[in-house]
Formats: sequence, C-alpha cells, structure tokens
Amino acid sequence: MKLSILDQSPLFADADGRQALEESIELAVLADSLGYERYWIAEHHDTPVLASPAPDILLGIIGSRTERIRIGSGAVLLPNYRPYNIAERYRMLAAMYPGRVDLGFGRAPGGSAEASIALAGNFLEKVKAMPDYIDELLHFLQEDFAPEHLYSRVTATPVPDIQPQPWLLGTSQRSAQLAVTKKLPYVFGHFMGADNGPEIVAGYLRQAENPSAIVAVSVLCAETEKEAIELAEETRHRREEQSSSPQIDQDEQARFADKQIVGDITLVQEKLAALQESYQCDEIMVLTMAPTYEARKYSYKKLASIMN
Repeated sequence: MKLSILDQSPLFADADGRQALEESIELAVLADSLGYERYWIAEHHDTPVLASPAPDILLGIIGSRTERIRIGSGAVLLPNYRPYNIAERYRMLAAMYPGRVDLGFGRAPGGSAEASIALAGNFLEKVKAMPDYIDELLHFLQEDFAPEHLYSRVTATPVPDIQPQPWLLGTSQRSAQLAVTKKLPYVFGHFMGADNGPEIVAGYLRQAENPSAIVAVSVLCAETEKEAIELAEETRHRREEQSSSPQIDQDEQARFADKQIVGDITLVQEKLAALQESYQCDEIMVLTMAPTYEARKYSYKKLASIMN
C-alpha cells in the first residue's frame, strides 16, 4: 500500500503558529525517512487553528530538509491567484528539487468569505472561470500557448529540467469530471467529500485516458483501539470548543468525524485495505488530527509499517 501525508499545519494544544510550522517541517523529515510517497501542505486563510496560508513557502524549506519524498500543495486554491504566478512559484520549487514537486490545485475558498474577497476580489466569478484557469496554468507549465496568444512570449521562469506534476483535487462528481476533461490525475478528499466517493472515483478511472487516483483519508492510529478512540474524542472536543469561531464549520467537522478511521494498527490496516479496495486507488494520502504533535507522529510511525 502506497501512503502519503497531507498536512494542514494545525495548532495543537497551546501551540502558536511558529511551533505548528516547525512541527510540519519535522514531520516531513520523519516521513522522508519512513518511506512515505509524498508530503503535501494544505492552504487555508483566516483560520486561527491552521498555520499555513502559503504552501510554497513552507515547501521551499521542507525540500531543503528532505532527500527523496515528493513535496507538493494539497491544494493551491487556484481561484485566489493568477495561473502565471502559480506556474512561476512551482517551477521555482521544481528547479530546486528536481523530480520531486507536485502541484495540486483545487477551487475551495479555504477560509472565510471576507478572506476570499481580500485575496481575489469576486471569488465566485473566479470559481466559474476555474476550467479556464486550469488551461492557462497547464499552458504555462507546458509552454504551448498558441502562437497568436498574448502569453505565447511569456515564460514562467526559472525553467526546470523536470516540470512540477499537476494534480486536480476535489470532493465531488464535478471535480472528477473536470479531471477527466483536463486529462489530469485526481485526488478525492474522502475525509470531507461526498458519500458516494467510490462511485465518483470509479467514474474518473473509467473515463480518464491515463488515470491516476489518490484518496485522502483521515486516520488516527494509537497503541490500542481504546487509546485511539480517546485521542479522537479529545481532538473532537477541542475542535468543538473552537467551533464558536466563524471559520469552523460544525457540519463539516461532523462529517470529518464520521469518516475518520480510528484504531490500533491492525484495525486501521484492515479499514484502509477495505477503503483502497472500494476505491480501487493507487495510493492513500493520510491526514492525521490529534490532540498533540507526539500523538500525530506516533500514528504516522505505526502506519509506515503497512506500506509496500
């Protein structure tokens, strides 16, 4: 089983932003040594309990501290930016860390409505333009604008020997179909996505020319099932305490808890194997939320024992 890590740079316990980011770097170094396939950083804005609004900045540091693991965004929230800017940033990472950079992108706001407006103006209008934004981004990466296009003489520099690998992230049938149309590999967010996820991914795998799918799952593993359940309940309780903040969606948190895999390594392995079978996916990307950073590290260390 191929496993990867999705990190939201959370502020556990009494941590501040600096500690959360340092813990992300430390966890990436650990993941590199344990044999995980990828380490992706999420993008969130105006969210006090998450510390990374700019994945590419953190990835630049993580790349310098790791050796073999692929690093990437999970995801760049594309409506917030001009595609050219994103092509420049991830080509720069790809130039520094050849053959290791993934460019995952999606269309979620990643924060409050006010933050979206502050970032990009009319966010909803830019969401509607998402297919065009994807085309533009891919043209910059592939350097294949039509000769008559305004951007045909514009290059996203530096030009790396190996381009960043684009991935489309989503949680719905619409995103899966967009991945098919744009001929992109696809990541489905099981931990917050539609209940018919296996059906959605199956449709993508059936229709895509060269399909490649990853499923992102929330997992918490501990020494015993009892301990794992207690840790999950403590995490949930802390999130509920934070839900008075307008940035925390209570319904979303409930869906997250319902889809989380919790247990000792034997139970977690069984459930992950069943999940992989139901999705027929190439790889599973694990998001672990815990009360402490040590509990998170322990969970990832245990999971490493079941990788191929």
